[in-house]
Amino acid sequence: MSFFSNKISKGIQKLRLFWRVSRLNKQVLSHASPDRTEKPVVFFNASARLEGLNLNGAFNLLSSWGVLLAGREVYHFACLAGMSQCVLGAGLGDPLDPPPCQGCIQYTRLFTSAAHQVWFGYQEDLQLKNLLDGQDVPVLEQVEYLGRPLGRLVLASTRWILRRHHLEDNETTRALLRKYLLSANSIGEQFSRFLDDIQPEAVVLFNGLQYPEAVVRWEAQKRGIRVITHEVNLKPFSAFFTEGQATIYPLQIPKDFHLTEEQNRLLDQYLEKRFQGEFKMAGIKFWSDMDQLPDDFLRFADQFDNLVPVFTNVIFDTSQAHANTLFEDMFAWLDLVLKTAARHPETLFVIRAHPDEMRKGKSSQESVQSWAENKDLGRFPNVVLIGPKETLSSYELIQRSKFTLVYNSSIGLEAVLLGAPVLCAGKARYTQYPMVFFPPSREEYIKLMEDFLHSQEITVPPQFRENARNFLFFQLYRASLPFGEFLYEHSTPGYVQLKNLSWEKFKPGKSLVINKIVNGILSGDEFLVETGI
Repeated sequence: MSFFSNKISKGIQKLRLFWRVSRLNKQVLSHASPDRTEKPVVFFNASARLEGLNLNGAFNLLSSWGVLLAGREVYHFACLAGMSQCVLGAGLGDPLDPPPCQGCIQYTRLFTSAAHQVWFGYQEDLQLKNLLDGQDVPVLEQVEYLGRPLGRLVLASTRWILRRHHLEDNETTRALLRKYLLSANSIGEQFSRFLDDIQPEAVVLFNGLQYPEAVVRWEAQKRGIRVITHEVNLKPFSAFFTEGQATIYPLQIPKDFHLTEEQNRLLDQYLEKRFQGEFKMAGIKFWSDMDQLPDDFLRFADQFDNLVPVFTNVIFDTSQAHANTLFEDMFAWLDLVLKTAARHPETLFVIRAHPDEMRKGKSSQESVQSWAENKDLGRFPNVVLIGPKETLSSYELIQRSKFTLVYNSSIGLEAVLLGAPVLCAGKARYTQYPMVFFPPSREEYIKLMEDFLHSQEITVPPQFRENARNFLFFQLYRASLPFGEFLYEHSTPGYVQLKNLSWEKFKPGKSLVINKIVNGILSGDEFLVETGI
């Protein structure tokens, strides 16, 4: 498609989105009859969309229409240039450039106009500003002010924007942290007063880790107000909603839950595609191709008694906020793996860098590749690095392995499903159920890895694989709330377009997924549906 054709196409998509959302907003507003004797619901999302509608922006918008038509007042806490720097603006290039507020506010007005709009601006606290001036990064990371743990609340966002876990103590980082801390405090002050005024039933927000939502979540929970967070789930156009922390995907699987023959067949069909690399997450396809291990690699691997793949994560990913329980961070774990490899020359350790490390516009500034260079990995004859752009099959590595090492990557769950023993070093979404070896301490982790390396055979409890299958099926076909009846793909990866719908689609009883979300928000029901079989 030519440059001009692409511009015209995107312009048409933008007009279509504006027209459809505007029409539905007017219809929902005219047909909603909120009961003002009941507590209202607050929706907030300042970190999941900029100009356009992405998946989490859509989940927030469509759910708010369902709550309105269910007879409950809705308030949108909306950003009116309310941050000196935001997560979205900092992610566009220079993290210190002013945020692109004009276009963002335009879309915010569009998406929130069916309900009450409570706008917050930027209100700088001069006393806090003076306290922050001249402080270095380690001090800024620990800042508390007016009882708010501001440093902790902004840390995940700072790491995510700067694409690194260990923040450099330079002026760019210090300036960004100051902006985030001042903005977080401004949001906290205004949201605090807002909560005191309306006393809502619940607050619904995007994942709860990016700092605007983290502050809002903290303020609400301090008052005992229920907070529902949402994230993209595994299936296309699917959401995960929870009163827990959405980025760790907490699941409550019934103790008597077991897969039927038909459910096992359905899961096998999904896994067959997954193991061929045919899957997307949030509209992003990580593997364009997946190649078999080449003959020269196999000949090299045959020189060793054992093969152990080592699967890494993206160090700044929001999942890392939960993962670091046994180790300070993923690189501390990799340092241990390297020391262990030096003691076991009979075993080939294959370190697999995550493909998202080099995603365009999101490249890690603290990568496994740079770690390998700093450690002079070439001097270890039994350690191989497979880079993020290489398309060699991770699944074939697992099938040839003695056991598999992961930090908290999703491939740990898949390795269990392939029948491999998995030793996990970080808290993952799947470690909430016994399916991998996940020792309670670093010392026990080291001992177990040594035991595995010395053992002739590793015995895996039979319930591990069954638990893994139950867990994945439950996440795919119970906890994945399908929005495909409302949305279809946009030409921009990660964004979506709204189908040509009637407002009646959001009335009680008209959509299973909207019913489940509304009942979960208003009554505390589980955010689960039965899809598949």
